Amino acid sequence: MDTSIYVFAGTLLIALALAAFMALAALATLALAGSAQLLWFVLRNTVGALLKATVQGINFAWERLVHHAGKVELPAEFQAAPGSGTGSYPRVALRDS
Repeated sequence: MDTSIYVFAGTLLIALALAAFMALAALATLALAGSAQLLWFVLRNTVGALLKATVQGINFAWERLVHHAGKVELPAEFQAAPGSGTGSYPRVALRDS
């Protein structure tokens, strides 16, 4: 066989190896992107469900608290207690001023 046939066959083999490598890399990229998208979908739905349940729990507790507070009857009016401090803000402790 002539040298040019060996060069041609070698070039074809290298081209085939490169094409196989590129196809494998593309397949791996698609698989990785698909799995990442699935993971993001699951994570987003899980966190969304947890947040929704948390907000509903807070709303339920707030409704019970408000409903209970509406039923409470105070026996008398509260009298304002004189403050122990001086000035217009009796309960504010003045620090380094």
